[in-house]
Amino acid sequence: MITEDFLLTNPVSVELYHHYAKAMPIIDFHNHLSAADIYYDRQYDSISELWLEGDHYKWRAMRANGIDERVITGDASSKEKFDAWAQTVPNTLGNPLYHWTHLELKRFFAYDGLLSEKTGDEVFALTNKALKHEGLTARKMLEMQQVEFVGTTDDPVDSLKYHRKLKEEGYSVVVAPSFRPDKGLLIEADGFTDWLKALEEAAHIVIKDYAAYLLALEKRMDVFEEAGCRASDHGINEMYYEETTTEEVTAIFNKRLNGEELSPREVRKYKTHTLTQLAKSYYKKKWVMQLHIGPLRNNYSAMYDKVGPDAGFDSIGDAPVANPLNQMLDTFASKGFLPKTILYTLNPRDNILLATTAGNFQDSDVPGKVQFGTAWWFNDHYDGMVDQMKTLASVGLLKHFVGMLTDSRSMLSFTRHEYFRRILCQLLGQWVEEGKIPYDMELLGDYVESICYGNAKRYFGL
Repeated sequence: MITEDFLLTNPVSVELYHHYAKAMPIIDFHNHLSAADIYYDRQYDSISELWLEGDHYKWRAMRANGIDERVITGDASSKEKFDAWAQTVPNTLGNPLYHWTHLELKRFFAYDGLLSEKTGDEVFALTNKALKHEGLTARKMLEMQQVEFVGTTDDPVDSLKYHRKLKEEGYSVVVAPSFRPDKGLLIEADGFTDWLKALEEAAHIVIKDYAAYLLALEKRMDVFEEAGCRASDHGINEMYYEETTTEEVTAIFNKRLNGEELSPREVRKYKTHTLTQLAKSYYKKKWVMQLHIGPLRNNYSAMYDKVGPDAGFDSIGDAPVANPLNQMLDTFASKGFLPKTILYTLNPRDNILLATTAGNFQDSDVPGKVQFGTAWWFNDHYDGMVDQMKTLASVGLLKHFVGMLTDSRSMLSFTRHEYFRRILCQLLGQWVEEGKIPYDMELLGDYVESICYGNAKRYFGL
């Protein structure tokens, strides 16, 4: 199935992919990889560890296929877990997991067949042999995919020990942290005060009030910058904006430190003001601010209690976005500290909303300063990627799109860049075939090279 012209159905798309997209290095500016795994050049014990450890996409598919939880996240053997995935794969036609699975088998293990119960033993033996005896380690996998930049996702209290070690070593792949202060914005969460204690230790500051808290965050941002940080990242379940003052937020912060309950409006005021202060710092540091908007998390409470967060029990939320997001960005832009910003939506209903919002706040700092980000999570399938790019092209400028990211915990997932590139080339080729855009390979090739690589390189200041 994974032929040279996989997903490419016309001569223009074939030419665009093979002559322009295929050879481009990869800039993966948002993922959840472990810098420690890269530093130690982790050698994986089995394909199950590499493929299924922490992959909630696959876990959801296996649950839908009737697999027992013990074999998904429990104490089942490596072979049992692999067999469950092999049994599930033939039932995933139409799901991107089917394409991703076979792209990974082809590119990393040179396997041309289809994974199923019938071929499971063969694939298990082949992949484990490559992992154990053919040097298929974490770094080797990065090099095989021509990865140039990896942007991990890191809490402000993280030590960044391994990012610094990789930087000092001069490793050829830049592994940079991204500043994700979600726990510092979730003032209503049970673990907020415990996290503040961890921040105190990391920043070497006693957090006795809101001013000290902001100073602690600023000190951690300086450490992130020294480690090569180029971006922040925020997971926002419900977009918020509530006018307030520093004095009000200081009082709200003190209430929380004293164990008093906060009203929903007080929570929104705190989050609004704190994100505003952070945006000022991002702007000064020339960091990119990423806003991931719209998940509805941990919906199956009994399973959350059993296996914890990020385990495949999240879905798409439908909270209002337009007003608070535009108010927030207007404040940043009108007061002169709007950072380069990427807007991602989990709800495809809001694609046109985010694309038009991005268009409101462009300026001459950089082409495409505010980005409508790539199809994310439940949308990073064929139709989702096409819809995102069509929407962007319809109301903005596709030419300045910074392209794909994996948002993944797996070292094998960089083939998703190939998947995206093939879809991009197919879309442009289809438009040529339909007479919607010119058959000008110099123009189209520039689009492809820019979206696959050049735009992100420039946008993130690499």
